[in-house]
Amino acid sequence: MLLCHNFEWQTRLQVFYRYFIRPLLFLLEAEKAHELTFRLIRILFSLPLVKNLVRFLLVPRRKELQKQLMGLTFPNPVGLAAGLDKNARLIDELACFGFGFIEIGTVTPQPQSGNPKPRLFRLVLDKALINRMGFNNDGAQAVAQRLQKRKARVIIGGNIGKNKDTPNETAFNDYMACFETLFDWVDYFVVNVSSPNTAGLRQLQDKELLKGLLHALQEKNQQKPKPKPLLLKIAPDLTTEQLDEIIDVVLQTKLAGVIATNTTTSRHNLQTSPQLLQSIGAGGLSGAPLKKRSTEIIRYLAQKSNKQFVIIGAGGIFNAEDALEKLRAGADLVQVYTGFVYEGPAIVKKIVNGLQIAPN
Repeated sequence: MLLCHNFEWQTRLQVFYRYFIRPLLFLLEAEKAHELTFRLIRILFSLPLVKNLVRFLLVPRRKELQKQLMGLTFPNPVGLAAGLDKNARLIDELACFGFGFIEIGTVTPQPQSGNPKPRLFRLVLDKALINRMGFNNDGAQAVAQRLQKRKARVIIGGNIGKNKDTPNETAFNDYMACFETLFDWVDYFVVNVSSPNTAGLRQLQDKELLKGLLHALQEKNQQKPKPKPLLLKIAPDLTTEQLDEIIDVVLQTKLAGVIATNTTTSRHNLQTSPQLLQSIGAGGLSGAPLKKRSTEIIRYLAQKSNKQFVIIGAGGIFNAEDALEKLRAGADLVQVYTGFVYEGPAIVKKIVNGLQIAPN
């Protein structure tokens, strides 16, 4: 009876968000809406009992969906992708929405403002976003200080990158600096060499450059009393040959896994008008149009590697069916970002409940 009542409220919240909150937020520029939402969440959660109420309504309670991976216990397989809470400002609040894990970043050693605004755009017809944020963040030290103060016991991933003005030849120093600063405060690391919004960054996906970077990070990691899982986030625009090289590098450097995938530079088969796309310009596309390609890459990685490493699936997940598609293709966990923007805070429980009742 209590479960049914809870499900009813969850459905009402989703409807309220979709037909009342989202239309109001979508009247604003995308980045302004994001900033306003963060401020409102912080204000609401400062009120008595709000945190407990949200947790009661939205945190899934399905112990049978717990996953033991990389030495960590994930309460459910649905996480929040990097990019939404770059600076770890709302870890305690976002944990109340039921995420099985939360990834912060991308974090760079030094603070940077990112690319000029506007730099975040909605493609409503395609249920997609385009961003060219450019690793805007407060820097590793500020993020580490916030993580020290968090109270929620949710699993935290630290997505790390290089500063814009750091040449690729010395990028290792930036990744190492972030690794050292965040090590005590995150549960796993993600090496981001696949964002299309920092000039030259994707060149680090070249086999030899990537192998050198990951070997060095892994060597430092293994010197720690308790090494942390290291994962690599890859682009969806890689060729089959490049994916084969990624698999080789991951196995050679003994990484824990791969996140597939980051945003795409492709603009194929979109309903949004070419004129609007041209006016928006460059940036990484996320959301529903990425779903098929990211699933293809997950399936290829899983089959080609004989599932020798963890795969976290990201790209176009809006409901349980989307998540199941990724899991059946070979993903161990999934992440949402654009789906969270379009579907609202009830998305995690909706997906988890769907995974619970869906046939295998």
